[in-house]
Amino acid sequence: MAWTKYQLFLAGLMLTTGSLNTLSAKWADMFSAKGCRDDPEHQFAHPFVQAVGMFLGELSCIVVFYILLCCDRRSPEPKMNPGQSFNPLLFFPPAMCDMTATSIMYVALNMTSASSFQMLRGAVIIFTGLLSVAFLGRRLVPSQWLGILTTILGLVIVGLSDFFSGHKDDTHKLSDIITGDLLIIMAQIIVSVQMVLEEKFVYKHDVHPLRAVGIEGFFGFFVLSLLLIPMYFIHVGDFAGNPRGVLEDALDAFCQIGHKPLILLALLGNTVSIAFFNFAGISVTKEISATTRMVLDSLRTLVIWAVSLALGWEQFQGLQVLGFMVLLVGTALYNGLHRPLLARIPCCAAMVNTEEEDSPGETERLLGDGRVQNADES
Repeated sequence: MAWTKYQLFLAGLMLTTGSLNTLSAKWADMFSAKGCRDDPEHQFAHPFVQAVGMFLGELSCIVVFYILLCCDRRSPEPKMNPGQSFNPLLFFPPAMCDMTATSIMYVALNMTSASSFQMLRGAVIIFTGLLSVAFLGRRLVPSQWLGILTTILGLVIVGLSDFFSGHKDDTHKLSDIITGDLLIIMAQIIVSVQMVLEEKFVYKHDVHPLRAVGIEGFFGFFVLSLLLIPMYFIHVGDFAGNPRGVLEDALDAFCQIGHKPLILLALLGNTVSIAFFNFAGISVTKEISATTRMVLDSLRTLVIWAVSLALGWEQFQGLQVLGFMVLLVGTALYNGLHRPLLARIPCCAAMVNTEEEDSPGETERLLGDGRVQNADES
């Protein structure tokens, strides 16, 4: 069945804002400007300030939720389900996971390319699958186990492409690239814990997704904003990337923005895009399907990669093409995108039916939340 104009708009909005989210964050990282003191121009290396902006974008989703709810209640036949009452503190543990993972990923984005950043986030499938078996009692079907193994192979290939490109990359040192890649994968473990927590304690309360994202955004924004104060005094040396060598120098970030206002445009692009990306992702799931949402989420990796190459932010690597294709196959296998194709083959139809009975749609919950994951999800 052909898509309506509204469905096409939602798909385009999700693909565009999802790509802009990572690209705008990387764009901010590439600026250099003077800070508050007489230090020379230095790179805008303020991942925790960027993470605060991302949570501000998530927080705005709760405003969107109440606007949609008010509009729906004024219609002759209200259709929107606001969900049941719940304790907002249920969202605090997953919000802290989101805050930690997002901060780590923004640190990693300073060290590696935008395309590798997006591709390596596919590792979330591995850890979510394993944790769902261990703590939620899931039983993964053979194609999902094959998807996990294929994803691991894809991650190895992408890692190798970064290793070889590190020898001729003028922007990043090889050690920084390897560290950044490892941090991204580490962040996906935390994202997986977040998803399992949401599945175990949050989803059973029938909370509207936009409202859930908004509440987690509130906790993340409030806690991380407070943490910027002690971070200003914690010395970490050259790892920080700012003149004072502290974990985060928010004052230096604001001074750099004052000297080069384009940085603010990049940060606003990150904040606004994450809000629209969450709205578009939830709407695509509702209006089209969760499968379409997963496909679009994979396609934005291709968009980020193409734009990065076009702007000269990174060099073309043949291994990265292979890695992306293998990761795409792994994602498709894990999420069951192969089933409609196999169902048309008579000898495979019975096997597909068995898999569908054994896998009752938990993937949509565990992997379809639409955040910067998310980082940059993120």
